[in-house]
Amino acid sequence: MIVESESFIKVQFYDLDPMNVVWHGNYIKYMETARCDLLSKIGYDYDDMRADGVAYPVATMEVKFIKPCVFNQNLRVVTSVEEIEPCLMIRYTIFDADTGEKLFKAKTMQICVDVNTNESIYSAPERLKEKLACCNL
Repeated sequence: MIVESESFIKVQFYDLDPMNVVWHGNYIKYMETARCDLLSKIGYDYDDMRADGVAYPVATMEVKFIKPCVFNQNLRVVTSVEEIEPCLMIRYTIFDADTGEKLFKAKTMQICVDVNTNESIYSAPERLKEKLACCNL
């Protein structure tokens, strides 16, 4: 089973580029917003990671821009955790919240790192495993 979450974002004027569409870099901000929302819903957010002495920096990112997002557009971001070991794999899909049209998709791979040594850890923290135990990840 995949853990999935929905987040909603309204495109703001300051997110636009000179072509009046969302600047490509802001999609990363939308992904981070959705990822934080997902982690909060799981019950294991960045504060919990810090308390466990770990961080999950992004190691790789794949993105595909399908259709541009525009000012005042309502977006629905579907975020799903696909793996937690040996790395955290999260998939993102952005839809127009009103029409359901797919606009963007992406995937991140994040490595668990010990915050004291900066060394990679290839197993997920026990608290994260407990939060996701019901999902067989």
